[in-house]
Amino acid sequence: MIFKLNFLEWLGVILGILYSLLVSLNINLEFFGFILMLIAAGSLGIWAHIGNHRGILFLQIIHSLIAIVGMIRWF
Repeated sequence: MIFKLNFLEWLGVILGILYSLLVSLNINLEFFGFILMLIAAGSLGIWAHIGNHRGILFLQIIHSLIAIVGMIRWF
């Protein structure tokens, strides 16, 4: 269980860093960045839910919605 929690936490962190980098570099990979943002938010959201971190869970819900809006607006 500890490995699963660590995996979810660090997957979210690493993908979060990558999506921030892709969006900020402005190299036409923003849509892929939003996909990474959605996966990162999902991973961290599950981690937050299991660990009962309500504030982080709420933040990840908002990040998920922002990622979806970003993907819709990209088209």
